Amino acid sequence: MRAFTQYEGLVAPMDRANVDTDMIIPKQFLKSIKRTGFGQNLFDELRYLDEGKPDQDCSSRPLNPDFVLNQDRYQGAGVLLARANFGCGSSREHAPWALEDYGFRVVIAPSFADIFYNNCFKNGLLPIVLEEEIVDRLFREAEASPGYSLEIDLVKKAVTTPSGETFDFEVDDFRRHCLLNGLDDIGVTLEDADAIRSYEEERRQTAPWLFGFGN
Repeated sequence: MRAFTQYEGLVAPMDRANVDTDMIIPKQFLKSIKRTGFGQNLFDELRYLDEGKPDQDCSSRPLNPDFVLNQDRYQGAGVLLARANFGCGSSREHAPWALEDYGFRVVIAPSFADIFYNNCFKNGLLPIVLEEEIVDRLFREAEASPGYSLEIDLVKKAVTTPSGETFDFEVDDFRRHCLLNGLDDIGVTLEDADAIRSYEEERRQTAPWLFGFGN
């Protein structure tokens, strides 16, 4: 998993509340557990004018010109600005996979669905909760200023606007530690690899039958 410390990215404002995980990555595309390749189908029903099919090359599909990610000014965006209850619905981990594979590193919203919020941290995506009035203000600024970007500092737990104004955000210390060090669940476990090996060797001596004959 990629570590996250500081990041500056172009903002794409998605002005829609209650965006569920099926809208983020529709169920017909959940055919793989490789964590890659989902970016082309991110927000598929909103992004394209036709109905997408699994394993389809999306390069020639007709785009919806009204959808924010299809507008030239938001190409290359790495920060998604969203509304309340983002990531609600089913618990599919493919949702943060699709956002990360598309190129997003940060999602900012007034609130997130709990499971989606937790899954983001496990996949190198930083979800930031800011007060609704602050999010409203960021929407206005992003829509009024082409090239609008934000600086995000996970070390300082702060979001900084182009004008230099800073907004602090809260994040659990353990989740912050994992993101700063690029640790997913397996990585966290491997931090104790020496202790695990020591325990296994001790058990091999005291209870060899657990390890089979000849071990």
